[in-house]
Amino acid sequence: MSVTAVTNIGTLVSGNIQVPIIQADTIIIEAGRIVDVGEKTLLEQYPGSTVIDAGGMTVVPGLIDSHVHPVIGDYTPRQKMADFIDSSLHGGVTTMISAGECHTPGRPVDPAGVKALAVLAAKSFARLRPAGVKVHAGAVILEQGLTEADFAELAAAGVWLVGEVGLGSVKKPAEAAPMVAWAKKQGMKVMMHTGGTSIPGSSTVTADDVIEVAPHVVSHINGGPTAISPAEIIKLADLTDLVLEIVQCGNPKAADLAVRRLAERNQLHRVIIGNDAPSGTGVIPLGILRTIVQLASLSDIPAAKAVAMATGNTAAVYGLNTGIIAPGREADLVILDKPMGSAGQDALAAMAAGDLPGIALVLIDGEIKVNKSRNTPPAAGKVTFCS
Repeated sequence: MSVTAVTNIGTLVSGNIQVPIIQADTIIIEAGRIVDVGEKTLLEQYPGSTVIDAGGMTVVPGLIDSHVHPVIGDYTPRQKMADFIDSSLHGGVTTMISAGECHTPGRPVDPAGVKALAVLAAKSFARLRPAGVKVHAGAVILEQGLTEADFAELAAAGVWLVGEVGLGSVKKPAEAAPMVAWAKKQGMKVMMHTGGTSIPGSSTVTADDVIEVAPHVVSHINGGPTAISPAEIIKLADLTDLVLEIVQCGNPKAADLAVRRLAERNQLHRVIIGNDAPSGTGVIPLGILRTIVQLASLSDIPAAKAVAMATGNTAAVYGLNTGIIAPGREADLVILDKPMGSAGQDALAAMAAGDLPGIALVLIDGEIKVNKSRNTPPAAGKVTFCS
């Protein structure tokens, strides 16, 4: 089995928000998994390995977009755009989580139809990774008439996500709560629309609504795009232990309030980051990076912890074996650096200064998928290869 070593790493960001930086400079990869993390002397144990010299740059886990609205394949009818997933890969995103395939033309709203759509999306993306990106899709949208048996049927077919509660005809907490309980019983992860109405047919959702329904994730607490009030944000931060999602296509002032509140409570592990796209705002290939930079530069969040919000935090919520740089984890990695001309001394300092880092290399399961991003500014450093 071939071995790949990423070495000469300047800063290694773990994805673990409790210990965000690892004192190591080498990662060993075999069969798509990280098998060791340590010093360059590790190379002596793996003679003949393919060596990727990171050139003193920063390595972070592949980013996870916690809020995507795909349909089938790498095309979005919402913006009539092809290859949006491929473009996000060039923004460092290696994993995506669907919040519901709500932009499907003629989306069915009857129980049989919503089940069929969820199963189709789940199985389609399981068989084909656009550009190599791991898209977890098939997030069933709650509609009137779904029964407990339907959730058991969906789970048996491989569906494990419930799309944003509130996007379908089930809007009132009294209607949604039993369905959410049925979904949880089947091991499904549930997210809930929070804030003002986003698309025709969706609903305005308050903090009390969310508390009554008890999802796993409070979708776009900073609005998708309209946020709930500051008092409502504080209520969800202080009175619950729910995960609060910050999105790029939302209200930046509300995002600042939410993360600062959780920072005061020493609960930044509750923050995850998504795009909430494709949407009316558009497609934002660098949206996850931009949100990381926003929080690092304007909300006084250490850049390495902001990265963890888009990697390890999300992986923990959704039970994914990625997002953390540690033995046994999937080898999804991004090598990045300060962009040329930045005042920052390295990638993390550039983020803290408000600059987007330059991506030099992206690996998924240890395989190179991007060699120099076409979307970020150019990295100051350079990757070299040897064997």
